[in-house]
Amino acid sequence: MVHLRIHNPNSRVVRTSLPQGYSSPAAPYCHDNKRQIQPPPPPSCWNAYRTSSKCAANMLLPLAGDLCALALTSCYALGLLRLFEETAKRGLFKQMLNRKLLHITFGLGFMLFWPLFSSGIQGAAMAALVPGVNIVKVLLIGLGVVKDEATVKSMSRFGDYRELIKGPMYYAITITLCCAIYWRTSPVAIAGICNLCAGDGIADIIGRRFGKKKIPYNKDKSFAGSIAMATAGFTVSVGYMYYFSMFGYVRTSFKMVLGFLVVSLVSALVESHPICAKLDDNLLVPLASVLLGTLVFA
Repeated sequence: MVHLRIHNPNSRVVRTSLPQGYSSPAAPYCHDNKRQIQPPPPPSCWNAYRTSSKCAANMLLPLAGDLCALALTSCYALGLLRLFEETAKRGLFKQMLNRKLLHITFGLGFMLFWPLFSSGIQGAAMAALVPGVNIVKVLLIGLGVVKDEATVKSMSRFGDYRELIKGPMYYAITITLCCAIYWRTSPVAIAGICNLCAGDGIADIIGRRFGKKKIPYNKDKSFAGSIAMATAGFTVSVGYMYYFSMFGYVRTSFKMVLGFLVVSLVSALVESHPICAKLDDNLLVPLASVLLGTLVFA
């Protein structure tokens, strides 16, 4: 034990003690010089355990939330696919109309569930699993590995299972990539999916019903269908801009609205071009939307 003598002019000499081996050259004292302020104790094992527990909880809670969101979104997707399989089997709609209704509702409804997922790569990857599973499904059916007549009727134009490895697969790939790469903070994802789902879907429905006046450079397309596509793609894109802005993912602006208008007009022009019949509008429309959107929203 080390003894120190401290002289206090207003009081008697104070004798105090320090623990043996204490190496501090000048231990602090309070104002009356009668008691020493002890250094803070080292962190206990319990404090370390609580810190590690908090870190583990911070890692597991987003994962648990994403798993719940994935389950809920999967229920929506499976339920919607099952619904249109039943309508196709029962003949409630014409096959082309049934296909387009599924075309419109799947992608747009899927985007409504995006705010349930966490931010960053983990949330985007978990959400992208929903349409990603459908890529494998339509590929297996389109190659003839799996037979599913209900799915073929609900997704094909003419009831041929080989159609699924074209339009329906391009559709699922587009939504998966827009979700995984651009995610909910990018207007490119909004423009790509909205012009594919709302724009292309509405164009076919309106064009078949009111498309009497054909476009000069493509007799298979009508002015009514192309106008409907540009209008629907633009309107729904702006709607989703405001939807995601409520969660703070994007900021609404006139520049973004103008960008959606440009992308929707160009997408409608691409869809009306004869090359879409040779390739596929489910491939060219989102490709044009994403490439142009990358430039417009840069």
